Amino acid sequence: MARHLITSAIPYINGIKHLGNLVGSQLPADLYARYLRARGHEVLFLCATDEHGTPAELAAAKAGKPVGDYCTEMHAVQAEIARGFALSFDHFGRSSSAENKVLTQHFAKQLASEGLIREVTEKQMYSVADGRFLPDRYIEGTCPNCGFESARGDQCDNCTKQLDPVDLINPRSTVSGSTDLELRETKHLYLKQSDMRQKLQDWIDSKHDWPVLTTSIAKKWLNDGDGLQDRGITRDLKWGVPAQFEGAPWAGMDGKVFYVWFDAPIEYIACAQEWAAATGGDWERWWRTDKGADDVTYTQFMGKDNVPFHTLSFPATILGSNEPWKLVDYIKSFNYLNYDGGQFSTSRGRGVFMDQALSLLPADYWRWWLLSHAPESSDAEFTWENFQQSANKDLADVLGNLVSRVTKFCRSKFGEAVPEGGTWGPTEDALIAEIEGRLRAYEGFMESMDVRKAAIELRSIWVAGNEYLQASAPWTVVKTDPEQAAAQIRLALNLIRVYAVISQPFIPTAAGSMMAGMKTDDWSWPTDLRAALNALPVGHVFEVPEVLFRKITDDERVDWQERFAGVRG
Repeated sequence: MARHLITSAIPYINGIKHLGNLVGSQLPADLYARYLRARGHEVLFLCATDEHGTPAELAAAKAGKPVGDYCTEMHAVQAEIARGFALSFDHFGRSSSAENKVLTQHFAKQLASEGLIREVTEKQMYSVADGRFLPDRYIEGTCPNCGFESARGDQCDNCTKQLDPVDLINPRSTVSGSTDLELRETKHLYLKQSDMRQKLQDWIDSKHDWPVLTTSIAKKWLNDGDGLQDRGITRDLKWGVPAQFEGAPWAGMDGKVFYVWFDAPIEYIACAQEWAAATGGDWERWWRTDKGADDVTYTQFMGKDNVPFHTLSFPATILGSNEPWKLVDYIKSFNYLNYDGGQFSTSRGRGVFMDQALSLLPADYWRWWLLSHAPESSDAEFTWENFQQSANKDLADVLGNLVSRVTKFCRSKFGEAVPEGGTWGPTEDALIAEIEGRLRAYEGFMESMDVRKAAIELRSIWVAGNEYLQASAPWTVVKTDPEQAAAQIRLALNLIRVYAVISQPFIPTAAGSMMAGMKTDDWSWPTDLRAALNALPVGHVFEVPEVLFRKITDDERVDWQERFAGVRG
């Protein structure tokens, strides 16, 4: 049994996330965590809400609530939605926790002792209309590198070039839209990332198995232009981890907080501390290499926009501290999921958001479509036609139909118990051989986190069972050879349990229903498939489960297309 630490990129607190956010981090992380647990490994799966910075301040002000109260409320909302999607976090924490405050200040102090923090007096953008310094992400303008007109003050989403607000052409405030911006003097702390460049380069170069998407973005930031730049890690804000604290090796930082992108990844560690406080677990054996974390495999899941901070800034913090912290072993990054020919948009009401999705259909419909269409090698697109087709064919026609046909036929001809019947022959042997081969392939794809390939293989395993039933036709055979028909149905009933076990990472609720129908709690992985197909003995009682997946009608599809089209233009 191996030990696996898994973290999903932590979502911002300011509102409910759309399906693209879900498939870009939390959902594939859950898939992997569930699979590893099913194989008997020890897993710690962590996520949290990212609660600091201007987004939280502005969202709270818009809601007319104190920012702390707003974050508490939204954390509860996001946690409930995560439960709705059956995301199996061991702990869903908060970056505003006391643990993260202490740990963030510790890292800052430790980096300073290693000579990696410098104080900089500089001029930053101040919005006269808003009466505040504007954080990088709240200034937009034209990118000087590629000409993209909606580049942010920290990064251009079009060409991914790292920017400073002063680099932008025709900058404007995204808070008010005002162009009445001026440079004012302020003092901040900078992390000397440039001093860490070679160490980061060597570390990234050692990760030969990382996805091309991950390494290409990291190397672009390392090598483009003047290379990796020092990064400001404080901001002129009130909400966040205070930058001036007892024992701080600097002065003059009163009223400033650490940059949200400095403290947010540290929450991964703090989240484990929160988990330990809640459960009595030992967080150090997961995060401290001097306490046993050397034998942990640490995997992060995130969208491609988060890659630079997880491959460079956070590792610079960990490596620069010169303390025995666990570094990430593998970063699984994803491209974007677009919505029906465009982008998801909160302001335009365009696209399906997580709470809306759950109000339409059970989570497994969304989990299956999103994972089987995960944007791994390129951006993907959600369309209602594709969603309807996939749900109806894969879930209802293939998997759901098999479960329904087998259990109902057995009840009508043999009763609600596994029938004895005769022995299996060449047809059954061929089925077992096919599924065994596909199951090994499925395991390989799951272990390598090839999400779409794993989904294709899983569906092929479902299809194999259907094709066997079509070819063997027990409903016909029973008329002339009931013994043989009983043997075929005995195999098929056991196949339902196997399908529940191997499908559980993708569709956990339906898998639970299948297992409940088979009246067993045997979730053991079918490493020996022939033995697994005898797990339900002759005479074992079952019941016909409710319909696993109803079909999505054309009327529903049309209604949802119109409802979530948003305001175009």
